[in-house]
Amino acid sequence: MLKLIGAVLVVSATTCIGFQYAKKMSERPRQIRLLKTALQSLEAEIMYGHTPLREAAQRLEAQMPKPINWLFQSFQKRLENGNQTVREAWDDSLGEIWKLTALKQTEKEILKQFGETLGQHDRESQQKHILLCINHLEREEDEAKDAQARYEKMMKSLGILAGLLIVILLY
Repeated sequence: MLKLIGAVLVVSATTCIGFQYAKKMSERPRQIRLLKTALQSLEAEIMYGHTPLREAAQRLEAQMPKPINWLFQSFQKRLENGNQTVREAWDDSLGEIWKLTALKQTEKEILKQFGETLGQHDRESQQKHILLCINHLEREEDEAKDAQARYEKMMKSLGILAGLLIVILLY
């Protein structure tokens, strides 16, 4: 009886791990889409609303779901403090929330490059940088969707099968 309970626990644990990896794979394209939407909203705020970055970040924080709104919340607070440049505030905000996202290093590099130009150009140049960042994120979104289609189901199955293999090897 104790062996059966142990076997069920092992299979349950590995299945949960497999499902967590699969969930992270499905979250990545969604979060990239949210980032693209946030950047499009930022573009609209800058171009048509003539909104300062701090206010634009505050509005984006209210509009976006978690974890993307945490990026803009952190960015807005850092800008409000006034101790950092816009680039430093953006980089620090990215570093602060990055572990809470399903995004990969390539998206971080794209956003870091975007942060280097943020607030340093006129509106038209800023719009071009935002559109360039969105284009890069679209490419990453396509790759993330492809990886999700390929590996999501496999991760779920692998979790179950790994648990069964452990149970067979132990008993």
